Amino acid sequence: MAEGPGSWRGFTPARDDGEVARGAAASLWGAADAESSGQAQGLGLRSVDPAWEMRGAVAVAEVEEQFLHLAIRKQVSYRKAIAKSSLQHMVAQPNPALAVRNDSERQIRSTVDWSETAVYGEHIWFETNVSGDFCYVGEQNCMAKLLQKPLSRRKCAACKIVVHTPCIEQLEKINFRCKPSFRESGSRNVREPIVVRHHWVHRRRQEGKCRQCGKGFQQKFAFHSKEIVAISCSWCKQAYHSKVSCFMLQHIEEPCSLGAHAAVVVPPTWILRVRRPQNPLKSSKKKKRTSFKRKSSKKGAEEGRWKPFVIKPMPAPLMKPLLVFVNPKSGGNQGAKIIQSFMWYLNPRQVFDLSQGGPKEALELYRKVHNLRILACGGDGTVGWILSILDQLRLNPPPPVAILPLGTGNDLARTLNWGGGYTDEPLSKILSHVEDGDIVQLDRWNLHVEPNPDASPEEKDEAASEKLPLDVFNNYFSLGFDARVTLEFHESREANPEKFNSRFRNKMFYAGTAFSDFLTGSSKDLAKHVKLVCDGTDLTSKIQDLKPQCLVFLNIPRYCAGTMPWGNPGEHHDFEPQRHDDGCIEVIGFTMTSLAALQVGGHGERLCQCRQVVLTTSKAIPMQVDGEPCKLAASCIHISLRNQANMVQKTKRRNSMPLLNDQQPVPERLRIRVSRISMRDYEALHYDKEKLKEASVPLGIIVVPGDSDLELCRTQIERLQEDFPPQPSALERLHFQEGDGAKPKTLSSQKLSPKWCFLDSTTADRFYRIDRAQEHLNYVTEISQDELYVLDPELVVTQTVGTSPAMPDLVDSSATPTGHHFAFPSSSSSPPSSPAPSAEPERCLPHKDDLLIEAAKSGNFSKFQELHRAGRDLMVRDSSGQTVLHHAVKSGSKDIVKYIIENAPSEILDATEEENGETSLHQAAALRQRTICHYIVEAGASLMKTDLQGDTPKHRAEKANDPDLAAYLENRQHYQMIQREDQETAV
Repeated sequence: MAEGPGSWRGFTPARDDGEVARGAAASLWGAADAESSGQAQGLGLRSVDPAWEMRGAVAVAEVEEQFLHLAIRKQVSYRKAIAKSSLQHMVAQPNPALAVRNDSERQIRSTVDWSETAVYGEHIWFETNVSGDFCYVGEQNCMAKLLQKPLSRRKCAACKIVVHTPCIEQLEKINFRCKPSFRESGSRNVREPIVVRHHWVHRRRQEGKCRQCGKGFQQKFAFHSKEIVAISCSWCKQAYHSKVSCFMLQHIEEPCSLGAHAAVVVPPTWILRVRRPQNPLKSSKKKKRTSFKRKSSKKGAEEGRWKPFVIKPMPAPLMKPLLVFVNPKSGGNQGAKIIQSFMWYLNPRQVFDLSQGGPKEALELYRKVHNLRILACGGDGTVGWILSILDQLRLNPPPPVAILPLGTGNDLARTLNWGGGYTDEPLSKILSHVEDGDIVQLDRWNLHVEPNPDASPEEKDEAASEKLPLDVFNNYFSLGFDARVTLEFHESREANPEKFNSRFRNKMFYAGTAFSDFLTGSSKDLAKHVKLVCDGTDLTSKIQDLKPQCLVFLNIPRYCAGTMPWGNPGEHHDFEPQRHDDGCIEVIGFTMTSLAALQVGGHGERLCQCRQVVLTTSKAIPMQVDGEPCKLAASCIHISLRNQANMVQKTKRRNSMPLLNDQQPVPERLRIRVSRISMRDYEALHYDKEKLKEASVPLGIIVVPGDSDLELCRTQIERLQEDFPPQPSALERLHFQEGDGAKPKTLSSQKLSPKWCFLDSTTADRFYRIDRAQEHLNYVTEISQDELYVLDPELVVTQTVGTSPAMPDLVDSSATPTGHHFAFPSSSSSPPSSPAPSAEPERCLPHKDDLLIEAAKSGNFSKFQELHRAGRDLMVRDSSGQTVLHHAVKSGSKDIVKYIIENAPSEILDATEEENGETSLHQAAALRQRTICHYIVEAGASLMKTDLQGDTPKHRAEKANDPDLAAYLENRQHYQMIQREDQETAV
């Protein structure tokens, strides 16, 4: 087959639905010709001819005449099919934008264009560093190939093709456009049903199986292969082998189903671009002058309200169209990356960046869409912002809001089962949860503030505010200690923003401020200046007896990043369990003791549950509303129920993943082997599932009920760990061979670290982490088929050599008597069949290896090089587990570091010493050695690996007061995350 898309060019010349089919058919036929004759014809170049667009099938016949010398019987059948296809009824899309923008004026867009000059089928580009993908335009049109030098690359968020930046204009020549996100109104009836066509794209790598033959796609050496192995649709994600027997002609014209998430995708046929209204001069002549004036003013108002795009939804009772709002400032770089991913799964015109103007215009545009749902990607503040705009627009009924939590905190997201933060759960799974989630109500509360006329003039504070930062709260309203700490942080950050550019430094400031406030007791007199009346009952005396340093008015069960201050009243008949939809607010008091106990499962002093509150203060007191702090002057604050917002609550779903055994009954009991994976292996191999499974270390076998969720599995795994030695100095291990003849694996008895989490191994492309807060929402059968994998971020990976006949039966379940769990034997109890050297870090090094380490310590490059050439092992460790790379970093020898990186196995980059669990990169960052850090990072060291204190290399650079180095390490950490995501969908 001819190389690259040159032989299939113009596969999707997306002018309109008819043109898509027309150009794709011609290109398919041209490709068949090229494949049969061994010549690439490049039909995409000819398909740009505008005359051909208007002639339809007649023009196809004219193009056929140019290829009579390639007449083959198979080709003739294609030609007849094309000539007979009903393409003449298709009307070409009018595109006035093409007349407005010429090629020189067109810019490379990274956002969706909502102006009247928007280009039909325009790509949405973002920078990428993917080096394994060939440029989509093909070698003969590729500028990098012509210039023989590397060029920057860009990737389209909507169709995921990769091209060199200078090659973008070549896409016009081969007539390849992105999937269309709207249509022109034209002359046809806007209510006329119009089908969406497929948007076919060539892929050199493709996951899954061919829809036609059911076979997988050839993926060996695919990363560097020039061969096109698949054709897939950017809308429905269906994929076929790139051959005539699988991808047939009828696929070109058939309607697209929009895939597994069709219910939430806004079809491009719903979004119309309309022309700017003009004054009807002819009709005005038939009317009186006064009528003309009135008509003119009306038209002027209409033109002022004119928008280039309108939404004309078709009746579809089963659809739940989704609007996605993303706050890119939340969660570091997560927001920007999530925008790109959602544009791939959905219509780009239903995904909005909140930094580009907020949610109001988008909600106004979609206000008439039935069954609309909203996904807010950000923190609780982002959710509150969207809810306040919904209040302003008075949509009836208000669309329910789901949450994809980014950043930290996220108490509202935790309450609605969305978790405390986004890890790497597949967005496809999240879309399914949004579609199937239950609609629940969330109470929202008004805060009405009036000055306190009885306040003493001596207590007046000139710096105090007369009003709160927000007049509505969804989560909580508080005053006292917690608000004072938040306010001091807020004021310090506004005064010196450059000092608060890292999460670690922010946490340290919070801790220092809280401790200082505790020592000074600045909030201990809160009870003397507060009067509290709840539902007409005066609780002031109760407040004075308790002497709280903090008062919280809580609407949801979660507070302060996941704690539960109301707790479970249990048999306390005066109080009910807390709900977010009961029209009641919980009032809680905190002393310093109860605040400290809150972090370990304690609760505050329950004061009351009520529907109205009158809070009167006699002096300026720090307060905060949903995390927004201020110092409020003496005031009278009325709290009352405002309304109830519709929210989407994530629910446990029996069929959230399409498993192979979905149609089979759930077994009564499951016997599952548990294996752990190190963070280093996960980062390096989680796009290669088979290699990652081979790298896993078995822990044992648990037996659980068939309908168990992951919370129960966690309990059983923890019980399995009880018989493990607490902290072995080296991994005790047992080698086993599976009965199917698999190669020996290592059985580890090292305990899991406290930060371990489950991995979802059932998706087609890769492994995904599962948020611990959402374990109760996932059944074990949803994430595992025959083996349960867990990720241990602190696992120290070493190697041994040995054999053993078989893996023992490791059973742990609620039916197993306590004390009879399987205990792993020590290595001495199972001697190897033959003596073999251990690759474990040695306690007593041979003299020859001492010399190598001494050379690294002293920075003697010539001696170090000489010893290595004489056969010394670069993977040697000293008694504390430090490698020669650790010692070279400490000596500051750049030459030795570079030499080790070039000659030692890559495992040395992430090797940790035993005392502090530091890698060589941790030590280089702590010593502020920027050049050495650069060497190690560029060699592929993990930037997300933590030491025993939980610090990454970036954190170590921050502690060393090197903000520039910390910024560099953070940037490269984001790059590693983006590179892994790019590899997942490389074209």
